[in-house]
Amino acid sequence: MTKLSLGSHPYMLGFEQLERMLERSAKSGNEGYPPFNIEQTSENSYRITLAVAGFAERDLSVTLEDRQLVIRGRQRDECDNRVFLHRGIAARQFQRSFLLADGVEVGEAVMENGLLHVDLMRAQPETVVQTIQIKKG
Repeated sequence: MTKLSLGSHPYMLGFEQLERMLERSAKSGNEGYPPFNIEQTSENSYRITLAVAGFAERDLSVTLEDRQLVIRGRQRDECDNRVFLHRGIAARQFQRSFLLADGVEVGEAVMENGLLHVDLMRAQPETVVQTIQIKKG
């Protein structure tokens, strides 16, 4: 039995890029920190919420790189002379990546009560019917 990949299926023409995006997403190495939610806020909008307690706005960056939403966090340790008797709150960096479909645009990012909200909107696709002229060969 031969295993067919998405890009090699005979009825799926031009979907090789989708297969590469799925592979890239699987290899992104998101370990589970920070925890996040994805919710659908309307028929054409979504919200990604990350729990980023301890991070300030200046410690976070939200970028869009080749249809991939990348959220990074890096805390700055401003007081090097502190002596911790117990350090249970980790000051670690993170990177979370989300692949966005064509037509999904990033709206605003808002920090609220230790939560970072990133809003996404999906544009309404236009239905296009195109007639192809048949030429004599």
